[in-house]
Amino acid sequence: MKRFLLYFLVLSAPVAAHAQFEKLKDSVVQVYGFVMTADSLTGVPGVSISVKGRGQGTISNDQGVFSIPLLKGDRIEFSSIGYKSKIVEIPRNLPGNQYSMIQLMVTDTVYLPATIIKPRPTRAQFDRDFVNTSVPDDDIEIARQNTEAAKRRILLRGLPSDAREASNYYLRQSATRYSYLGQAPPQNIFNPLAWADFIKAWKRGDFKNNN
Repeated sequence: MKRFLLYFLVLSAPVAAHAQFEKLKDSVVQVYGFVMTADSLTGVPGVSISVKGRGQGTISNDQGVFSIPLLKGDRIEFSSIGYKSKIVEIPRNLPGNQYSMIQLMVTDTVYLPATIIKPRPTRAQFDRDFVNTSVPDDDIEIARQNTEAAKRRILLRGLPSDAREASNYYLRQSATRYSYLGQAPPQNIFNPLAWADFIKAWKRGDFKNNN
């Protein structure tokens, strides 16, 4: 029984492959076409013919003629600058493997914004507008403003510390804690240097409430 089934499968495999090949061969169709304008019936060159859903396509030549292999049931889109796009579906029950078509392209009207032409200004008008025109700061002026001390303090106040600063702060705190381990740390209330730093920070506004 097993030998019979194996023999049957060996004999039926080429038949199934041939049937599938014939089915695929019958679904392929070579499309020949001519793209022309709807009003003057002249060929449109450079029309893009793309297959919807697949990265396949072609363009029409200088006379508007094109040729492309497709599958029955494919939808192709004709598009060109100055014309309305058109989508055409290849018939699924198309007999044979060749299909010819003529595609008419309708002109697409494009309305451009209105252009207002004004006379040249007088010298007095030019001088007035030139003096009153606000010129934005260039990159050099913006960089100079960002390097000012007041601007740097403002930026530094909202700038988070990076990993190196955080590590150094933790190491300094640990060194101070280990230095006075087992005894009371000194109080800086009578330290003149600490008072000088406090007064400078007060003048800078480091203790102001940002809210």
